[in-house]
Amino acid sequence: MKLVKDQSGFTMIELVVVIVILGILAAFAVPQFANLRTEARVAAVNAMAGGLRGAVAVARAKYQVVNSLAATTVDMDGVSVTVSAATGIPRSATGGINLAIADYSGFTYTTGAPTATFWPASGGSATCDVTYTDVTGAVGTNIGGC
Repeated sequence: MKLVKDQSGFTMIELVVVIVILGILAAFAVPQFANLRTEARVAAVNAMAGGLRGAVAVARAKYQVVNSLAATTVDMDGVSVTVSAATGIPRSATGGINLAIADYSGFTYTTGAPTATFWPASGGSATCDVTYTDVTGAVGTNIGGC
């Protein structure tokens, strides 16, 4: 067998230097990634709030078009949404705002008159949510703990 004298490769020092550099880069990348998750939850909560405001506006507009102050439901694309008589504001109870918004996937919905709460299914809490009040149709966000 013939031995090759001109073998080349990385020295141990070069490998250690590369590993140290990768470690330093990772130390900066991980906090940035964690911050993106928080920003994504905040954006999702704000988007849900906008969707709820839009659903309330559409339900009230449909209610006014029907022109019956005694009505307690509004037809929104074939779905019967429960609303408050005389105002047309969707109720917070099941069958109200949750049907008016149509799609709240990625969020958990709970109701307790007169408010409903939507929070991200991933990382939501009492300090990262959207609240809806059916008396006034007001939508509020809480993003302090996202």
